[in-house]
Amino acid sequence: MKEQEVTLMKGNEAIAHAAIRCGADAFFGYPITPQSEIIETLAALKPWETTGMVVLQAESEVASINMVYGGAGAGKRCFTTSSSPGIALMQEGISYMAGAEIPGVIVNVMRGGPGLGTIQPSQADYFQATRGGGNGDYNVIVLAPNSVQEMADFVDLAFNLAFKYRNPTMILSDGVIGQMMEKVVLPPVKPRRTEEQIKKECPWATIGRTRDRQPNILTSLELKPEVMEVRNLHMQEKYRQIMANEVRYEAQQCEDADYIIVSFGSAARIGEKAVEIAREQGIKAGLFRPITLWPFPSKQLHEIAKGKKGILVSEINAGQMVEDVRLAINGELPVEHFGRLGGIVPEPEEIVNVLKEKLV
Repeated sequence: MKEQEVTLMKGNEAIAHAAIRCGADAFFGYPITPQSEIIETLAALKPWETTGMVVLQAESEVASINMVYGGAGAGKRCFTTSSSPGIALMQEGISYMAGAEIPGVIVNVMRGGPGLGTIQPSQADYFQATRGGGNGDYNVIVLAPNSVQEMADFVDLAFNLAFKYRNPTMILSDGVIGQMMEKVVLPPVKPRRTEEQIKKECPWATIGRTRDRQPNILTSLELKPEVMEVRNLHMQEKYRQIMANEVRYEAQQCEDADYIIVSFGSAARIGEKAVEIAREQGIKAGLFRPITLWPFPSKQLHEIAKGKKGILVSEINAGQMVEDVRLAINGELPVEHFGRLGGIVPEPEEIVNVLKEKLV
């Protein structure tokens, strides 16, 4: 593989290429539309022959996330990918990883639901991702790419954040970004970490006890409530650090805007065109795109929204991120929602029409 190359590929394919290039140790997954190209691309590239990376199709999504738990518990860069129903099956394992503070990366290429739903794109897993879909008080770091380039860029970022905070990190994409083809600059190749590097960087890892330390035990189980409370307080402090240091967002044409469209992922791509159309019609609109869905850029949105006339949240669901936007704005100006359901992707003109109907 070249150090850097520009090529045309799907978002799903970019995930696979980027994972190999960023030194991933193992992939465990199970095919499901619309993300199956990830495992197909990994199988075609055969990284076990070049970098030594393991690529394994598990018997189920439940098996996949537990394999990530085990591999990441040994300090390895492990990840899994799936789509909405498969991610739902992984929630127990993700909660276990959060409770045991095991880093790992989960990619969700969302499709419509609930249940088996449809294979068409959706953004209806926002609550599941940002609220912690399993049990207990925990959060998963959530990155929302809006391009094939960001699909590639966010893989290494997700691993870095996961290991920095010893916390599961999710790339929350959707069928639009996963299936669309764009030019992408693939990240430079970096080698997988050696066992010595893992030992140094991950003193918590279960890589075999040495005489100079006590055994490392990774578990989310603790039967003494006073000890479990201390562990929970430690995790809450970690989450506060993440909220203080890892917020990411993008703002376009918000300085002179009267109205702000708030969207993430593929909906933000459509929102860019909606802003362009609105301005052609004399409506000063801007776009605010959260890149981290958790931690949500609440303070940044609140600051940008000062002096505006209203906010329209456009997302491909029945209204989920809009709740975080309303919490951020705290009733200081009108916040309206527009979304399409069942795998229908909205048109920019629809967004502009709703903006005029509800706010202008």
